[in-house]
Amino acid sequence: MTVETPDMDELLRLIPTVTYGDRTVDARGGALHLSAVLPALSSAIGHPIATPVHADPKACQQTLDLPDAPSAIVVLVDGLGYWNLAMRLGHAPYLRSLMNDTANQRPIATCAPSTTVAAMAAFGTGTCPGLTGMAGYTQLEPEHHTLIQLIQFKDALAPKPANPHIPVPPMIDPLALQQEPTVFERLRAQGVRVTSSGLPKFAGSPLTEAALRGTDYQGNVTPRDRVLAAARAAREQGLTYLYIRDADKIGHNYGWDSENWVATFEHIDAQLALLRRSAPKGTLIVIVADHGMVQADMSQRIDIAENPQLAQGVEFVGGEPRSLMLYAKADENPEDIAARWRDRVGETALVRTKAQAFADGLFGPVSERVKPMIGDVIVQAAGAATFVDSRTQNDKATHLPSVHGSQTQLEMEIPCLIDVA
Repeated sequence: MTVETPDMDELLRLIPTVTYGDRTVDARGGALHLSAVLPALSSAIGHPIATPVHADPKACQQTLDLPDAPSAIVVLVDGLGYWNLAMRLGHAPYLRSLMNDTANQRPIATCAPSTTVAAMAAFGTGTCPGLTGMAGYTQLEPEHHTLIQLIQFKDALAPKPANPHIPVPPMIDPLALQQEPTVFERLRAQGVRVTSSGLPKFAGSPLTEAALRGTDYQGNVTPRDRVLAAARAAREQGLTYLYIRDADKIGHNYGWDSENWVATFEHIDAQLALLRRSAPKGTLIVIVADHGMVQADMSQRIDIAENPQLAQGVEFVGGEPRSLMLYAKADENPEDIAARWRDRVGETALVRTKAQAFADGLFGPVSERVKPMIGDVIVQAAGAATFVDSRTQNDKATHLPSVHGSQTQLEMEIPCLIDVA
């Protein structure tokens, strides 16, 4: 592999806001974006699906350099950023073989915030957080005026149930929040086979229903069975989606540069190699991620609960440790909150009001329906800093070893690796 990895200081600098659409600017965004992957694949399998963000699926296919194929498998590896992958390629013989191809050596961009719920919805719909209404791990639900957590669509501020094994019902209908049709739904409406392979517990989950609905979901307990189910589905023309979550899960629990993460990465590479061996000849395989991961520096951690200047005028703190959404109290000017934050955090973060973030295109085009859901002030961390709030978050949540969400290369740049079985 000939890709030169930048030093960590460069990878942790904030990058310009990524653009949406079919025109790629400065080698980031446009068709080189996670939101373009499913429109491009729809074109590659002969059933092009245009979206409000990507009007030209064929242009997306050409920019991403995807060949035509009757059957395609797209794999999303949660948390496997391009540079996380590049820095550990010695542990991944199959992925290393793909990265030897110059076509696979350029990253594409994910959405902002660079986090799972926002990225999954942008991926599934081929649009952006400003249209899906999924703009962070936690965000305001305007009707009930409370924070909701968008993995389970539950009240983020409610106490945890006494029995964690009893599922908490969604606070709102996922289809009521995320109203953009998915590319999967639209392919299925054309009579195209669309299959998902994942863990049984994710079938019909709120996040699946919101972001990835419209597939024939096949749940299997073991990674091997999930891979083989995806390979079997690809025998029939159409599109198959395979989700692999472990890089993100282990990264949050142990750190993305831990021995545990490396071992998990090796297992992921073996799963992908098995998929390549098992898929029918001629199947197009595309491997992407939703975001990268940053190793948090606890010396750069700022707790809002311990900083009255940061808590002043703020009713709710949404988002995640690397990308906050601050919701102003009714009598507070967001400009004043932003000024206090800039004074306190300096170059540790980029602080923008909602109006400034919209003007920059941070969330892509934003519908009137979604605007009230997004914070009045947006804070995106630089370096290895994190922003937490121990008034509402438990100790584990405020000390995660690896995190994501902000606008750095390490978090925003993801792989788009192409193979043909």
